[in-house]
Amino acid sequence: MCGIVGYVGFRNAKEVLLKALKRLEYRGYDSAGVAILNSTIKIEKRKGFVDSLDIKFGGNIGIAHTRWATHGKPSDENAHPFTDCKREFAIVHNGIIENFMELKKMLSSRGHIFTSDTDSEVIVHLLEEFYNGDFLDTFIKVVNILHGSFAIVAIHQGDNVILGAKKESPLVIGCGDHENFVASDIPAFLEYTNRVITLNDGEICEVSSDSVKVYDFKGEAKYKQVQYINWTVEHAEKGGFEHFMLKEIFEQPRALEETLYSLTSREFYLTPVPRKISIVACGTSYHAGLVGKYLFEKYLKIPVEVHYASEYRYRPDVRENPLVILITQSGETADTLAAARIARRRGYRTLAITNVLGSSITNYVDDTVYTSAGPEIGVAATKTFTAQLIAMHYLAIESARAWNFMSHIDYESKMDLLRRIPYLVEKVMDIEERVIKEASYIKNKNDIFYIARGINYPVAMEGALKMKEISYIHAEAYPAGELKHGPLALIDEDVPVVAIISKDKTYSKMLGNLKEVSARGAYVIAVSPEEEVEKYSDSLIPIPEDDDESVIYTASVVLQLLAYHTAKMLGREIDKPKNLAKSVTVE
Repeated sequence: MCGIVGYVGFRNAKEVLLKALKRLEYRGYDSAGVAILNSTIKIEKRKGFVDSLDIKFGGNIGIAHTRWATHGKPSDENAHPFTDCKREFAIVHNGIIENFMELKKMLSSRGHIFTSDTDSEVIVHLLEEFYNGDFLDTFIKVVNILHGSFAIVAIHQGDNVILGAKKESPLVIGCGDHENFVASDIPAFLEYTNRVITLNDGEICEVSSDSVKVYDFKGEAKYKQVQYINWTVEHAEKGGFEHFMLKEIFEQPRALEETLYSLTSREFYLTPVPRKISIVACGTSYHAGLVGKYLFEKYLKIPVEVHYASEYRYRPDVRENPLVILITQSGETADTLAAARIARRRGYRTLAITNVLGSSITNYVDDTVYTSAGPEIGVAATKTFTAQLIAMHYLAIESARAWNFMSHIDYESKMDLLRRIPYLVEKVMDIEERVIKEASYIKNKNDIFYIARGINYPVAMEGALKMKEISYIHAEAYPAGELKHGPLALIDEDVPVVAIISKDKTYSKMLGNLKEVSARGAYVIAVSPEEEVEKYSDSLIPIPEDDDESVIYTASVVLQLLAYHTAKMLGREIDKPKNLAKSVTVE
């Protein structure tokens, strides 16, 4: 969640760090701060946004942070960086130190004065307490004392290096020319370099302007390969759009096309044949997993369960041996990483679907499928969701072919459909004005219902989540057949209903559900390729007509646009909705 940046090189560290923090704002934060070393360590930090920082000092080495509160309320005192009693060290931290109370008690008894309510501050006082004249040696000793999850970056008044450590929180190194970077995420330094070293759990980095060294927690040197990222800084810019979210909605045709291309180039399919699949994810990725359940069961004829990662962690081992598919756009979601470790410990075969090359999830699974959506800055996921859909769609079809569950003719037909999806999604952009009209109606409502059946139901769930995330309007999704089992009591003229309808085996039942909600006075917005649906609704948002399975993509984009334009009319902070973070790296 928190954003971390470190810089050492020839530039003015202040400028680099502030730019980098702005690029990490999508992670969510409530305070920000910078520490710069120039003979002494100087710190500027406060509650609020990066723009509120007033830094009047300079230097060529520094660290910076955007904080999302976990221990201690948002305040100037609880903002990072933290320094020790002698002001010789400074640290920033993302994660949770589980044994901080025990450590704080020990340090206080030895005369250390704490200035915050955070767990993070114990780290810098531990550095002061155990400093033996060797910064790296002391740092290694301290990280081995800590329990919990952490990405830590530290500087010391007597050394022109940055030290970093990773355990269950993201940390990457950007390798430049006579300058180097440490950060929570690649966009922080993408303006300066596309050469990246990804730290694994249990690794420490020592970064100077001309070298990068990596060690394990025992202090033994490790070889790390430099990876080249094919994103550009333009990918992480708004490119003329008012918000990142809108830009990323419009980038979906390209994201879908590139993801499909990368998958077909690899010709990947599930092997060996599993007897069962368990899909594990959080939030938007969980909704993608629910769509995956329909696709895998349809094409592979094997049972599929979908679990919230936060619940899977506490699920007993029930003597099954499933293939566990873990979906996480960032590859750093704490609950999903924990689920991956549990699945591996139980001996299950594991597969990750992620959008970030070399992210932490890849260290805990047997294989990885990468989506090629490019960097997604808006907190509300859009293009990464549909990229996850096409990745699972492809896996289901390709595996069915490999297992001889599908004829060659059917296989080619389904692959043709996947290749048409980017074009169909692009056509959805042409009906944006229709979506804006409906947004102007629902923006003043307090509640919205989303209904669908079958494979479209998870899409309705994702549409409701998008509306909640960025407009702050209460929205709930239901399988349309469940309306009569309670939710229908809440339907009246003040509760709009958004319905997704495709011409599949649920079509006639959905028309009946539209009659039910219309009879209770609801304003019905139908999202469908079928013109006939207009007779049963107050408004039809027409989506391109094709195979029934294309609706999961085109309807998803319509619901993203509906949430976006509703939030825009309400004046919401669309790219950085309150209380939310892009990558949830704490439990």
